[in-house]
Amino acid sequence: MSSQIDLNNRRMLTIAPTGGMSMKSANPALPTQPQEIADVVAACSKAGASIAAIHARRPDDQATCNPDIYSDINARIRAKCDIIINNSTGGGNSGDMLVDRGDGLFETDFEERLRGCDAEGAEMCTFDGVTVADCNGGEREVVVITTPSRCETLAKRIIDKGKKPEWEVFSPEHILQDVTRLIQKGYDKPPYYINMVLGGDMGFQGAMPYSADILDFMVKCLPPQSIWCVSGIGPAQLPASTQALLLGGHVRVGLEDNHYYARGVKATNLMLVERQVRIMAELGIEPMSAAQSREVLGLNPI
Repeated sequence: MSSQIDLNNRRMLTIAPTGGMSMKSANPALPTQPQEIADVVAACSKAGASIAAIHARRPDDQATCNPDIYSDINARIRAKCDIIINNSTGGGNSGDMLVDRGDGLFETDFEERLRGCDAEGAEMCTFDGVTVADCNGGEREVVVITTPSRCETLAKRIIDKGKKPEWEVFSPEHILQDVTRLIQKGYDKPPYYINMVLGGDMGFQGAMPYSADILDFMVKCLPPQSIWCVSGIGPAQLPASTQALLLGGHVRVGLEDNHYYARGVKATNLMLVERQVRIMAELGIEPMSAAQSREVLGLNPI
């Protein structure tokens, strides 16, 4: 890690513009198509974001991990800015991601998730090595099954494709079990970038609510040589990101996680990024540039 970057007053800011679950009916500002996503990401990059956490959507806005769609999004982003591109392997709970099990449950298609690693233009892939029940679809329950062997298959696919994992976790055991095991087996090089998603417990069985104590405990569970980010869901976004900054962590905002700027006020991605940058400034913190973030994460410069 370069001594030229002072982590005491610089942090990485991730924009998660789309996600794999919400539709435009929830917020018309949600970007779902490649050019929409690229335009939003470029504006957020200019405002201070250094990483973009990208989900792909089909032309009908349903979720997919189609590498051709990811590659199209990535190329359009790269034509506009130098932000770090991180493609999701979580997918979502609609479209290409769903398999009807025939027992009243749906399952996330693991083979489709693997395809999210294959796109051109991404430097990172989100490793969602979790087994949870996604209840965000209302009456439809979707089981996301990532057993230890599937975790290893997914980690190997990310590494084989020349990308760095963003280890995404929803609870302490996700850190202490498969993430730590795979790091110890050599599926990443330090620093390990771990994104803790908190506040999603209302939509995911197996996720944790946000509280100051829970975040503090999860930070203490991290493997040595980790750096970390917090993604607060819904009303947890603002307090979780503020606490993360105070604890020395990095932050993620965006419509993937939160549709509201304030009670009753729908947000845009740019509004959320600009607010986060203002909060950072009040705390004497500057957002890292994409180039600085690449240096910290050990990514190749572009």
